[in-house]
Amino acid sequence: MTTWQGWQRFATTDPVTPPQPGDPLRSTEERLAYHSSFVTIRTPAISTLAAQVRTLMVLGRHQQATARPSLIVTGPAAAGKTTALLNVGRACYLAHIRKNPAPPGSAHAAVPVAYVLVPPGATAKTLITEFARYLGIPVTTRMTQTQITDAVCHTYTQAGVQLVLIDEIHRLNPRTTTGAQTADLLKDLTERLSATFVYAGINVTDTPLFTGVRGAQLAGRATLVDCGPLPARHGTRRPFTDVITDIENALDLHQHKPGTLPRHVPYLHQRTAGRIGSLTRLIRQAAITAICDGTERITKRSLDAVQLDHLAETQHRPRTRGR
Repeated sequence: MTTWQGWQRFATTDPVTPPQPGDPLRSTEERLAYHSSFVTIRTPAISTLAAQVRTLMVLGRHQQATARPSLIVTGPAAAGKTTALLNVGRACYLAHIRKNPAPPGSAHAAVPVAYVLVPPGATAKTLITEFARYLGIPVTTRMTQTQITDAVCHTYTQAGVQLVLIDEIHRLNPRTTTGAQTADLLKDLTERLSATFVYAGINVTDTPLFTGVRGAQLAGRATLVDCGPLPARHGTRRPFTDVITDIENALDLHQHKPGTLPRHVPYLHQRTAGRIGSLTRLIRQAAITAICDGTERITKRSLDAVQLDHLAETQHRPRTRGR
């Protein structure tokens, strides 16, 4: 998805859908593929990010003198940050092409969204090269960073890019010389491009990104969206239970009894520490196992048998087993 063709394919491919009453039964292979890709569960973070992006895109649409306000999606690993970023980016792309369909016979599709990964050990030149690669802008080894940046700004403006999504932002360290130059590049881009920038990274507020003069500039322009673990309770609401119910309703298992997973909320919350990425992986793996072994249902015993990601497993060791 770090090229325009890949992003367009992702955004225009219909997402998988849960089984509906009256639908013909899916084959085993179809159900395995379904649980592998699975539906996107709309978490509070996704809803918050979508609302914030809509507001800031309107706010920055006619702003010319200074850099437009931006967003930073932060949280621990496996908290669903990239999923939230991609979900909002897809929604923006689809909304734009619905409102602005390409003229009949036009060979040029709209490019409202750009998605860029910060490369490991990023320098200003390697990062701007990633921006160029996304739209297929030719870059030669003899080109300077300034030349590549000028080409990117011109092409992105001509293409009408309105939303720039930058993932893995925690890889930047403004305390180093190369990191400082890269942070300055991003500041320059926000001032030269008529687009809203959304960054995502692991625990960004705990990194050097928010320290020093450059960190203060970023913090002063960016709204923080916390994509942290879901609490078991939040006032009178139970967001973690709501997410588990949504996941269970989306399962395609022949013998699974609705209400089984919500009964195990305390166990699931302890097992995953409330991280949506760990939770969906745990349940999807249990569902795939249930299809393969013919049980067609998820129990606490089958959840216990799933070896989860190392981060979750080191924080929780199941001590009891049973249904």
